[in-house]
Amino acid sequence: MSAPPSPFAGSPFADILQRIADGAVERERERTLPTAELDELRRAGFGALRVPPELGGAGLSLPELAEHLLALADADSNVAHALRGHFAQVEVFLARPASAHRDAWLRRIADGAIIGNAASETAGATLADLTTTLEQDDDGRWLLTGRKFYTTGTLYATHVLASAARPGEGGDRERVTVLVPTDAPGVEIVDDWDGIGQRLTASGTTVFHGVEVDPADVTPYAGGPSLGPAFFQFFLVAVVAGIGRATAREAAAYLRGRRRTFITAGADLPADDPQLQQIVGDLSGAAFAASAVTLAAAAALDRARAVLLDPASDPEQRGDVVDAAEIAVYRAQVEAMPRVIAAASELFELGGATAASRPAALDRHWRNARTVASHNPIVYKRRQIGQWELDRTSPNAEWRKLWIARDPAA
Repeated sequence: MSAPPSPFAGSPFADILQRIADGAVERERERTLPTAELDELRRAGFGALRVPPELGGAGLSLPELAEHLLALADADSNVAHALRGHFAQVEVFLARPASAHRDAWLRRIADGAIIGNAASETAGATLADLTTTLEQDDDGRWLLTGRKFYTTGTLYATHVLASAARPGEGGDRERVTVLVPTDAPGVEIVDDWDGIGQRLTASGTTVFHGVEVDPADVTPYAGGPSLGPAFFQFFLVAVVAGIGRATAREAAAYLRGRRRTFITAGADLPADDPQLQQIVGDLSGAAFAASAVTLAAAAALDRARAVLLDPASDPEQRGDVVDAAEIAVYRAQVEAMPRVIAAASELFELGGATAASRPAALDRHWRNARTVASHNPIVYKRRQIGQWELDRTSPNAEWRKLWIARDPAA
């Protein structure tokens, strides 16, 4: 029985991806952070896949990026997930008109800069609540102060994007985003993430102790239709779909190497047992379906992006295409995530108690998929899809709550 070719064959990052995959189980068992793996990807230009060629990147489309994310999440979902904030910020830069500041950042990314994310806090009820502040001191310096959680990937990044509230007109609090180097004085990154899955994403705490900020890197949180929220959700779908691929791949490898079977089995060798073959087939189908809806969502985002960037497009049409793209991502979520979670559980039917042994670390696929899917529960996405189908209620309207820097203490 011959093994299939590498799932990473044909990728320009094939060798790196194979090394990442080869070390995934050991990193999981030993809780070894993938610092070296992410640094190798950074140096190889993975973070610049969407940067235009004239600025030093590969200039890939969103569907092409999705293919790379699927492969990386197949190799190790922790490594892929750690880059979520980075690629989201690249999309933010790409959506802005060309300028010296924007192009300088894209060149910096092409040279290896990686951006982490620090948007969430535990002090309030939702993302709309902000205790982190950006205020001027007596010398006119802008200082960032606050505590963030779920700061996925920031420990591995060269810079971090943080949300904050700064004084506005009439005593209002204006929501802004701020980019600062992770090695700047006053930035403290704590690896205190204790989730059941995605244990190596460093999705813990980042604290800003009066960090001085370059005013050029402060951006007001703008209104209007935006693909930002949809892209963040899309990235999670890609990670889960990659987990689906890894589940199917490791299931087949596990069954090929297994010799022990049940007394009631239908064949002497597990790999020859039609019932177990059917399970592997089911897992393969789940992985294919999850990948397919991920790529379909990426294509929808790409089409919407083209309309948003077209100055001649109708303003009303822009809102419609953003809504349609976000709904496409939600559809991908409600189809991919339950399938992969179920597949990662069904994997254990192939080997009984042996499959649950810690050295095999097969449980990581269920834990990881379940953890990623918990970020934005699909129960809400199902409802929003239904509302949109019935009366075209905009899913993007929910994110407008973020345009106000709400003070949870008020």
